[in-house]
Amino acid sequence: MKEYFHLTVADIFIRKHFEQALVIAGNEGIQRVVKWVHVVEVTSIRNLLNGNELILSTGVAWRDNTKLFVSMVREFIENDAAGLCLEMGTYMSEVPAEVITLANEYDFPIIIFQKEVPFVEITQDIHSVIINQQYQKISDLENYSQRLNKRLLTIEAYEDILQFIFSALDVQIIFRLKNQDYVFVPEISGGDQDIILQQMEGAKTQSYDHLAISPIFLFGQEYAELAIHSKEIPISEYDLLILDRTATALAQHLLRELFVEEKKRVEEFEWLHGWLDGEHSPEEIQEYLIENGIKATTNEAVVLIAKNIPLQEKLSQDGTYLKLVFRSVFEQNGFVVFFVEKRNEITFILLNNRTKKNLKDRIKKSIGSIQDSEFIRKQSSAKLIIAAGKFIHSASDVHKSYQTAKETLRIQQKMTNKQVYYFYEDLHLYRLISQMSKHTDLQALSSEYLQPVIQYDQKYNGKLLETLKVYLECNGSKQETSNKLFIVRQTLYHRLQKLENLLGDDFMEHEKRIAIEFMLLVHDYLSASLPKATNQVL
Repeated sequence: MKEYFHLTVADIFIRKHFEQALVIAGNEGIQRVVKWVHVVEVTSIRNLLNGNELILSTGVAWRDNTKLFVSMVREFIENDAAGLCLEMGTYMSEVPAEVITLANEYDFPIIIFQKEVPFVEITQDIHSVIINQQYQKISDLENYSQRLNKRLLTIEAYEDILQFIFSALDVQIIFRLKNQDYVFVPEISGGDQDIILQQMEGAKTQSYDHLAISPIFLFGQEYAELAIHSKEIPISEYDLLILDRTATALAQHLLRELFVEEKKRVEEFEWLHGWLDGEHSPEEIQEYLIENGIKATTNEAVVLIAKNIPLQEKLSQDGTYLKLVFRSVFEQNGFVVFFVEKRNEITFILLNNRTKKNLKDRIKKSIGSIQDSEFIRKQSSAKLIIAAGKFIHSASDVHKSYQTAKETLRIQQKMTNKQVYYFYEDLHLYRLISQMSKHTDLQALSSEYLQPVIQYDQKYNGKLLETLKVYLECNGSKQETSNKLFIVRQTLYHRLQKLENLLGDDFMEHEKRIAIEFMLLVHDYLSASLPKATNQVL
């Protein structure tokens, strides 16, 4: 560890004008660090001290007032001043015993000058030492940063960066990529590793003078962490700045590695596209996974499609960051990730890599993390749609999940003004409606049941269609329906009577009710993709 000289109260006795100075109290505290010098000739200084100031004073503000003098010294102690230097003879001839007792109690140094001294020269002298030392720290830090930036151009592995910071600080370096084992530079015994790791765990709730940890974030996710540990000398401010610079360099290197890795994956496009189309045999798929060093824990998989829709014409969307965000999040949630990119649409093949079967829950969690990530939240110029196909139990059935993922995406785009459905299995009747729309005039079918109600609402603004939906959702409960619609029972009865007149008094009988409920879904499906002005004429 690079040690910097810290000016202490004891050190100033070799400075000019301190040759005849005497420590009359608090001698045990003369190793206190001095970070600045402050001349005090007033009776209130609490808001002007930041800690470690050496106070110079003639005592004019509290002469002949022992109680005030004691109060001032107590204030200095409470604000972590380094010590008090008093010029004797001009305004004060002695320091009261109460003050000396208080200073000794808290090891607060009180120094006296036995003759008049120039406070300006003392201040300039000590400040020049402190400023020169700070300048040297800044210079060394800048030199370190420049050398590290140059090394980044040729460094091939993050281990080289760990060696670089070790050479600069000569402390224990600890590094870990998320979900991987810790790396120690230099290597130490397992027992010593356990001690440091216990301290790192404890650092979550309390601070340690000999340990500092810097998390490394990529895409709003904690991707790695870098720590330094010193056995003997406490971690200094300079060490923390070096740690911060190195963590930034590691983030840049790791991001570059991810980009290089993504570029290589472009070559896999053709093979993966064939996989999605069902062109590969189980043996070919297995061989491909082995060649890529992948040993999936299970055969479960699902295909997920992410479509980034620009909200501005001719807006260019860079999918590289989007791919990196998806890969990082899904890998952390236990999936092996493959993807195929086409224009503003990315298709992900997710292989389950955990023994747990909770694929859906982990995908929901991943989608939530992605939607909440800083990168996605800043994409105000685009809308992200995510659609998952059916879950499969064999890698050779990926094409089946792919086809259903495309169907999920197609229905999602139809239902843009309704609840978001990420999963094919949650679409239920909408899947049936989607298939029917390819062969049947659903608009005419929907109008056969709902047209009288729609026309009535259009003419009288009667809100009958809304009332019908809620009434059916509440299984015919009038009280629950009126509560949800925020209307009185009498108003509801009037609307229900109108519905009976328009739909027939048997509209709540089993078969007709099912048909009407289905047609309401059809109406929503069709109206979602049409301009608002035409919705009511369906």
